[in-house]
Amino acid sequence: MKNRPPFSLAAMLSLGLCASAQAGDLPKRVGACVETRIKSVETRLVDGATNKPIPGSGSAVSLENGGYQVSYDTLPAIERSKAGDPVRMCLVSIPKDCPKGDDRGRMYRTTNLRTFKSWRLPDSEHSCGGA
Repeated sequence: MKNRPPFSLAAMLSLGLCASAQAGDLPKRVGACVETRIKSVETRLVDGATNKPIPGSGSAVSLENGGYQVSYDTLPAIERSKAGDPVRMCLVSIPKDCPKGDDRGRMYRTTNLRTFKSWRLPDSEHSCGGA
């Protein structure tokens, strides 16, 4: 039996559980979700001299809506993803008491709608007020 989500994408859209995202459209409130696509699957680090990915440095993913998620670990769910895959991106948490203008550290749960695999990662390596 295939691993399928409890609702079809069409059902989620008709219920208003997801919105189609254009460039720059990220979920704004906790619990909100948007539909977008993977722009690129990357490693966390890139060699500054050669601009080549550094294997084993962690996973990162860029989304067409301007979203970005990064991990120090290499995540199979991201590694199995491909550019162009449709995804559902939901805002899980927003850090509190951040310095003005520092909005790093938002946590997103993203599900690849081709593979039905999910990951929960922040939008930066450090939360607001961090390094």
